[in-house]
Amino acid sequence: MSREFEIAREFEVDATPEQVWDAFTTGTGGWLWPMDAPEPREGGTGPFGSTVVTWDPPHRYTNRVANVEGIAEQTLNQLDYTIEPREGGRHAWVRYVHSGIFVEDWDNQYDGADKHTDFYLHTMREYLTHFAPRPVAFTTLDGPEASKAADALSTAVRGLGLAEDVPAGTTVEVRGPDKGLFPAVVDYHNPYFLGLRSDDALIRVFGRNHWGAPVGISVHDFAPGADAKADAAAWQRWLDEVFA
Repeated sequence: MSREFEIAREFEVDATPEQVWDAFTTGTGGWLWPMDAPEPREGGTGPFGSTVVTWDPPHRYTNRVANVEGIAEQTLNQLDYTIEPREGGRHAWVRYVHSGIFVEDWDNQYDGADKHTDFYLHTMREYLTHFAPRPVAFTTLDGPEASKAADALSTAVRGLGLAEDVPAGTTVEVRGPDKGLFPAVVDYHNPYFLGLRSDDALIRVFGRNHWGAPVGISVHDFAPGADAKADAAAWQRWLDEVFA
């Protein structure tokens, strides 16, 4: 049965309103994933076939799409961003509202979207604080069928050489692809997601097994000369080995 939903968040970030606006509207993949930048006008075309409903840089941006392409469970999706200056324009306050209509499996769809929202917006703050506006090579991939298991995120965390209860803020040595080791900070960790920040990358591990999907990994690689295809191949090998 169709039901409306709304997910709202408010937060401050150590970035100017202009920097926040660019993060939300340029579609680089620096913190989320690459997407077409919106046409800079009301009535213009936005990402994923949406329409730009509000365009008031750097204060307000809204896009809306009906019959969301590739998502049978959703018939309406709207993203609304409000940005206000703080401390003389050196910082920004943000209100983010994701709303729409889910048409089936409402509780599971809402729970997944709600929890992903916190992780995505945290990643945006990490990007703005540590990496913007560096160029990025982005890749995202899913684990094999075995990564749908109930304990799959814990398996992935152990596969990285980390304790299952490692808290956010901990500096760690991570065991990545081909058993290579690299230093990183655990910037986010709860029962659903793990975020790692190295000097040159944001690595995000998604415990989508909680919603019946495979574990996913996204890599935002800011190293000079970063190769998204090489990152994808390396981390796919890692996923396949961990869940073999």
